[in-house]
Amino acid sequence: MSLLSVLFLALTFAPFVTPFLVAGAGAALAKRGYQRLRLGTLRWHPPSGRTCVLVLVMAGSAAFGAYAWGLMSGFYILDPDQMCAARGVSGDHVVTRAMLPVSSQCVTSAGEGTELVPGWVNPVVFVGLALCGLALGASGDAVRRKVRARARVA
Repeated sequence: MSLLSVLFLALTFAPFVTPFLVAGAGAALAKRGYQRLRLGTLRWHPPSGRTCVLVLVMAGSAAFGAYAWGLMSGFYILDPDQMCAARGVSGDHVVTRAMLPVSSQCVTSAGEGTELVPGWVNPVVFVGLALCGLALGASGDAVRRKVRARARVA
């Protein structure tokens, strides 16, 4: 199986798998918060590496799932005229696509465009990517703190 086939399969199945990954990571985060609440340690402290990994998984899978949903929302086996007609756009059609921000438009000969990608896709992608970056930075900081703490003990 080629890399292109694997990528296409990942993009195809990501919208269906993503809710389970997000729910699983969210449940694990809620469990960690509940345990902290039960132990009475509600004071603020920097997040641990495990918490950062859970946030990274949750945000990354949400961003990838939304990106895949956006890419696949303008992908049909039908030709562009049938695809645009299925969305209720009349007249001649040209389909334009953009990868980031995700966009797929049916443009008539008069220049009127109809977006095929839902409006929630791009905000979820960009917020998910930002949270992934923050979680990566915080996990690096958590690892650095843990190494320093072990060096002090030894």
